[in-house]
Amino acid sequence: MKPLKLLCIAAVLASCTTINIEEQQIDALYNRMSQQERIAQLRSMYMDTLFNEQGQLDTARCRQMIPYGIGHFSQYASQKPTDPNVLRDRVAAVQQWLMTSTPNGIPALYHEEVLTGVNTRGATIYPQQIGQACSFNTELAEIKTLQTGVAMRKMGGVLSLSPMVDVCRTPSFNRLEESYGEDGYLSAAMGVAFARGLQQGDLKKGVGTCSKHYLGYGGGGDADEKELMEEILLPHEAMIRLAGSRVVMPGYHAVHGINCVENSEILIDILRDYIGFDGMVVSDYTAIDQIPEQPDAMHKAAAAINGGCDVDFPHGVNYQYLQQAIDSGLVQPEAFERAVKDVLRHKLRAGLFDQNPYLYTPDNIELDTPEERQLSYQIATQSIVLLENNGILPLKKSDSELKILLTGPNANSMWAMCGDYSFPAMTYFWKLIMTDLDHPHVVPLLEGMTSRKPEGVSISYSRGCDWTDTIETKLSNGGDERAWDYDILHRKVDSGEKADKAEALRLAAKSDVIVAAVGENVMLCGENRDRQGLRLPGRQEEFVNELIATGKPVVLVIFGGRAQVVSGLAEKCAAVIQAWYPGEEGGNAVADILYGRVSPSAKLSISYPNAEVYEPICYNRSTTPDSRVQWPFGYGLSYSTFEYGNMQIANEASTHDSSIDISFEVKNTGSMAADEIAQIYLSPTADNQNIRPIQLQGFARVSLNPGETKTVRVKLYTEQFGYYSNNGGRQWNIAPGKFSVKIGASSTDIRLQQVITLKGRKVVKTLRDNYLSESTVE
Repeated sequence: MKPLKLLCIAAVLASCTTINIEEQQIDALYNRMSQQERIAQLRSMYMDTLFNEQGQLDTARCRQMIPYGIGHFSQYASQKPTDPNVLRDRVAAVQQWLMTSTPNGIPALYHEEVLTGVNTRGATIYPQQIGQACSFNTELAEIKTLQTGVAMRKMGGVLSLSPMVDVCRTPSFNRLEESYGEDGYLSAAMGVAFARGLQQGDLKKGVGTCSKHYLGYGGGGDADEKELMEEILLPHEAMIRLAGSRVVMPGYHAVHGINCVENSEILIDILRDYIGFDGMVVSDYTAIDQIPEQPDAMHKAAAAINGGCDVDFPHGVNYQYLQQAIDSGLVQPEAFERAVKDVLRHKLRAGLFDQNPYLYTPDNIELDTPEERQLSYQIATQSIVLLENNGILPLKKSDSELKILLTGPNANSMWAMCGDYSFPAMTYFWKLIMTDLDHPHVVPLLEGMTSRKPEGVSISYSRGCDWTDTIETKLSNGGDERAWDYDILHRKVDSGEKADKAEALRLAAKSDVIVAAVGENVMLCGENRDRQGLRLPGRQEEFVNELIATGKPVVLVIFGGRAQVVSGLAEKCAAVIQAWYPGEEGGNAVADILYGRVSPSAKLSISYPNAEVYEPICYNRSTTPDSRVQWPFGYGLSYSTFEYGNMQIANEASTHDSSIDISFEVKNTGSMAADEIAQIYLSPTADNQNIRPIQLQGFARVSLNPGETKTVRVKLYTEQFGYYSNNGGRQWNIAPGKFSVKIGASSTDIRLQQVITLKGRKVVKTLRDNYLSESTVE
C-alpha cells in the first residue's frame, strides 16, 4: 500500500475517533441532564433581562428565570448602545453564573447579526452584501469576516445568524439587499468565503456561521426540483461541505405548501439525510409562531421539532410548552433527543466545554480600527457599479474651475450608506431610536466629495427633494412578526434638512455638472418594509427630470438595496452609478470614483430590470437577451478598456477526469490602472443536455496597469459540467457530450469561447465533492 494512501486512511480513522469521542461526551452529558435542562437548551432570551438598572447581573433574577440554564442569548450586542468592554464583561458575568450556578454548568451560545459587520454600536459597517457580491472578490469577503469574527469573539459572541445566501431572482424582493444576488454559483463562492473568514477554520477560535434562509426564500421556494437542488440549495450545500458551516436557519416561507421551519422534507430528508448535515437548525425570529393550521403554541412547537428545527428564537415562546407536548404524545422522542444533542454538539465544537474555554478577551476592545475602515473603503470601491457613462466621468476640470452641484435626498445622509442589519438601521427601525446613530462615523457623499475634491473643483449643495413626501412604507408579510406594528412601520425618515427644489434648480443653472444622489433608505427597503413600485421613490424622478431640463449634464447616483427602475431616465443622464448601500466609507468611495482616483470595476450580481418585475428572472434561463433587462448580469463599465485573448483548453477530456485546465490573457488597453472581472461560463451545445443555456462557473479579478497583460489560469472541475437527477434516488451526473466554455466581460459580452468534448461513460455520484473552480492570475 502506498504511503499516501496510508496517511489518508490514518486521517480518516483519526477523524472518526474524534467524532466518536465527541458523541460519547454529548451522550454522557445528555444522560446527566434533567428534562428541564434539556428543554432550556432549545430556548433563547435577551441578556439585558438579567441585569438591573445599574448594569449589574441580578442573580436572583437568574435563579428565577434560568434555574436550569439557557441555550442561547439573542442578538446580545445590539439591544442597547453599549461599550464593547462593558458588553464583554456582562457576557462574562452571565457565563460565569451559568457555569457555577446551574446543575450541569453549561455555558450559553451568544449570537448576533454580522451581515455588514458586528451589529453593535461603534463596529465597522461594511458594504451591504448585494454590493459586495458585485465586487466578485472572495478574498476581501473572507478578510472582512475574519475581522468581524475576531471583534465579535472578543465580546463573547460565538455564533452569527449570517450570512443570507438566498438565491434572489425576484427584483422586487424587499430583502434582496441581504443576498448575493440571482446566481447560485456566485452566492456559493461568496458564502464559502464568508464562512471561512468568520470561522477561521476552527469554531473554538472563530465565530460560527449560519446559512439562511433555507430553502428558497426570496422566490426560489417555488422552483422545480432540479433548479432547487442544483442552484437554490448550492450556497447552503457548499458552505456546509466546503467551509464547515454548522448552523442552518429555515426561512419564513413555505416549500411545497409546508412552512420551512416545520418542513421535514427540506430539514431532514434533504439537509440531514442527503447532504449529511450534522449541525444545529435554528428558527428565524417568531417563525414558529407563524406556522399555520396549528391550534396553539404547544402544537406549533411539536410541529417544528418533529419537522427538524432544533431551537426556538428569539424567546422560546413555543418551546416552553415542549414538556406539555411530550406528555401529550405529540413530540417524537428521537426528534427531541436530536434537537438537544445538536445544541450540545455545537457548544462542544465552539469550545464551550473546554477546561479553559475561550469565551472573551480580557484586553481593551477597540472597534472600527483604521485597518477595518480601510477594508470597508476598499470593498466599497469594488462594489459600486458604473452603468452608463457618456464620457463625463471621471469629473475633471478643464481650463476653468469645475462647478459641481450635489443634490438629492441621498446626497448628505447616512441612510444612503447603511443597509438593513447594520447597527444604525436596526436601532432606527426596531428600537425607534432616531438620534445619535453615527457610531462609527458614516461618511455621507457630501463630506466625501468635499474633502476629496481635486484642485480646481468647487462643490455647491442643496437637498432639492426628499425621499418621499408621504409615508410610502407598507407592510411586507413573511418576516419577523414583531415588525407588524403600526408605530414601527407608519413613519418616514426625517433628514433634518429642508428640501428646497427652487434653490437646487437655481444652483443647477450655475453649475457645470450635477450629481443627483437618489434612491431608497432604511424605511423604504428591508425586512418587512416595502413601498409602492420599483421606480425611484416619491417625486425623485420628477426632480431629476427637472435637473436634466436645465441642460446641464446629470450624473445619477442610485443608493438602495435593490435595482430601482430608471428606464426612460437613465438614457437622459450623462452617467449612471449603482452604489447600493456602500457602508461607512461609502461617501469617500463614491467620491473617489467620481473624481477618477479609482476606476469602477464592479459587475452586476443581478439582472437589472427596465420594468417593474415581480417574478423571478435570471440570466441563465436563456442566451437570448431578456427584453425586461436593461443591464445584464455580470455587466459593469470601467474607465479603461480590456482585451481578451490566447485562450487555451484541451479539446477533449474524460468524464472520469477530476478537472480541466483553462488559461487566457487579459490586457489593459486603456490609459488608466484598473481591475477587470473576467467571468467563466459554461453552455451546452445541444438541446438535450441537462444544463442551463449559460451558467457562471468561475471568475477572476485582474488588476492591470495601462498596457499590462496578465494570464488567468482556471481549474474547472468536471463535476461543474454535471447535473442533478432523481429517478428514485438523488444523484449528481457527469455525462459525456460537447460543451462550450466561454470567457466573458458579462453574461452577454462573451469575448472567447471554445468547445470541449467530455468522453467516456456517465459518472454518477450521490453528491458533488467540488463546487467551485479555482483561479489564479499571473
